[in-house]
Amino acid sequence: MNSIDQLVCQAINPFDPATFKPGNFWYEQPDLELEVDSIHQDAVDQASEMVTQVVADHQTRTLLLMGDSGSGKSYLLGRIKRQLNDQASFVYIDPFPDSQAIWRHILRYTVDGLIQAPIVSGEAASTKAKSKSKSRKKPQSQLLRWLKQLAVLDSKDVGKWGKIKRQRVIQKLKDAYPTGIYNPSEFFGALYDLLDPSRYTTACEWLRGDDIDQESLETLQVKEAIVTEDAAQKILANFGRIAADTQPIILCFDQLDNIARNAEGQIDLQSLFGVNSTIHNQGLKNFLVIISIITSTWRQQSQLIQTADRARIDQTVSLRRISLDQAEALWAYRLAPLHAEADPAPESAIAPFSRRALDRKFPGGKTHPRNVLELGRRQFQAVKTGVADKLGLDGTGVPSEAKTPSTGTQSSGPMLAQSKEDRVAAFRLLWRKELAQTQERITRLRQLAAPDLILMLQEMLEVIKIEDVRSRLIPSQTYTSHSLSYKARPTDNLPSHARIGVVWNDDPNMTTFYHVMNACWRVTSIGLCHTLYLIRSSHTGKRGRKSNALFNEIFDGKPHQRIRVDLLSVQYLATYHRLVNAAHGQELMVAGAIIGLEGLESLMRKARIPRNCRLLQDLGLVWGRERRSHSASEDASSQEDEPNPVRLSKELEPIKEFLLDLIKTHRILGVSTLIDTAAMEFPQVPPDQWQKLVTDLCKGKQVKLLDPKAKLDAQLIAFSD
Repeated sequence: MNSIDQLVCQAINPFDPATFKPGNFWYEQPDLELEVDSIHQDAVDQASEMVTQVVADHQTRTLLLMGDSGSGKSYLLGRIKRQLNDQASFVYIDPFPDSQAIWRHILRYTVDGLIQAPIVSGEAASTKAKSKSKSRKKPQSQLLRWLKQLAVLDSKDVGKWGKIKRQRVIQKLKDAYPTGIYNPSEFFGALYDLLDPSRYTTACEWLRGDDIDQESLETLQVKEAIVTEDAAQKILANFGRIAADTQPIILCFDQLDNIARNAEGQIDLQSLFGVNSTIHNQGLKNFLVIISIITSTWRQQSQLIQTADRARIDQTVSLRRISLDQAEALWAYRLAPLHAEADPAPESAIAPFSRRALDRKFPGGKTHPRNVLELGRRQFQAVKTGVADKLGLDGTGVPSEAKTPSTGTQSSGPMLAQSKEDRVAAFRLLWRKELAQTQERITRLRQLAAPDLILMLQEMLEVIKIEDVRSRLIPSQTYTSHSLSYKARPTDNLPSHARIGVVWNDDPNMTTFYHVMNACWRVTSIGLCHTLYLIRSSHTGKRGRKSNALFNEIFDGKPHQRIRVDLLSVQYLATYHRLVNAAHGQELMVAGAIIGLEGLESLMRKARIPRNCRLLQDLGLVWGRERRSHSASEDASSQEDEPNPVRLSKELEPIKEFLLDLIKTHRILGVSTLIDTAAMEFPQVPPDQWQKLVTDLCKGKQVKLLDPKAKLDAQLIAFSD
């Protein structure tokens, strides 16, 4: 029998910030059966009504979603998507880094969103059961589902579109849409190619505006890539045009406090609302634009937006604070998995918490969801320590004389007393979760555009305190946002005024590469920087081409160099960027505290995250614990089959660090819970090795088994201050 008190001691805290930090709704999948439907239901209803209106008359509309920090705006976007995804196609658009390329940014994220596979209403309840079936078909992306609903194609065509001659399908689509389609032959041809697995990826790359190479262009039978703002806007309009026969497209703009800045240093909301007006004024049909923004940001910045652009907002929804009944339901939602295992069944849906805690904390009877979750986190931790002291779990198994009831009060026991929380340990756990999500989302080096990558690199340079970082180094109007420069450090043994330049270009298009190389030549010839780094993993062209000749002339290592970036480095940059977005939006919580940008940078340094980014190592800015050349790594692996004790010790470091961070953050855990959680994080560790790792951890005297004589399933482990 496992009482609710025992389960609380053993469990991961379900109210930990890592479990409720908002973000891109395609990568946050909560249990729909446990959602609190009443929270912000009016906002969901208004969004649903607007979708219905767009379906009826095909006219684009705009919804402004406002709420305080912690009110649940980002989570609400995900809920709207989950409930309405059978009626519309949803797109989550990250903050744009460059106002001059905003249409290309929107197009890229639109296509990225459309290729996601949704779980629509009616399917969600049976998802778990279906996932166990080996015969279950792979979920179909929004884009393919959307295309197959085109009314112009009869049912026979839909089932065998990829087998019908390409030109026949293109002509049929052109006949159905004789006007209003930009570059129809190439656009419809790319849609056709989406149905061919061998050309699907290339077609997606072209539609999203990647600067693909000549061979790929010829494969798709298109003349050029979509590399201008005008072309990107018109391709987006194409999607809207044929959406009348399929489903409307919902564009969700979120976390706007980290978008590009204008000349005055303010976030450039004018560019975003200018785009919104253009969507309306130029007749881009079948879109619902949802703009999510912090109420205080809107009040401060709205007057900087032109009156005509503000007038293009069709509906404004302000998120209200929730009632304590809803807060109690939110607690029940988080505690439900533990209640399902408890025996005897708890008397209350929020046991071992009490309603009195909510009444005391929020005497006005209203609050925001984040405040409720944070109070739940603290209550859960207090219950853990209270129960452990009540049972006398001090490492001897002998009950203590002082009994502390498990009512959410803090323990006064000497070993398990509540102490200052280890924010660095909690942050490392959050980082791991965010990195894992990024690795699911970003699987290719060229998935992100160069301006996004340069911004992300700039953010990381600020973490490691690189001075005077400036964007836009190379003198090319088209490609200047692909570059930055920074002041050389004293340890670089360069003149005090020397600057280091970085250009990021991984586009396979050789014409583009030539223009970038030409711009790099100008930078080096007029001495804009002492050392110029080119970040590029793609090939540099055939010998004899001007682009290849320029590359070899410039980047010979004396002193200018080429760096081949690895995928993990890109994932590191993207993960940190997501946290920066959350910090700007006052949505990042670590160990009970809202973390701003300076606090985030400090945590990154204290957690030593940058040292494991290979790109920063190759730039000579950090020294990682596993830095070595590619050739050295290959030589080592070829020389020996037996594990090297030194290397094995280094491989165990992050595993032991994770175990210790987990115990530090949760204070008390079931040993089996600790092992199961770590095994999911490090599946390469053999199952029979975990108990030895836990034993070794206890020898360090930072952690201690509270009941060593109990069976494994009942053992508890705690952090010892």
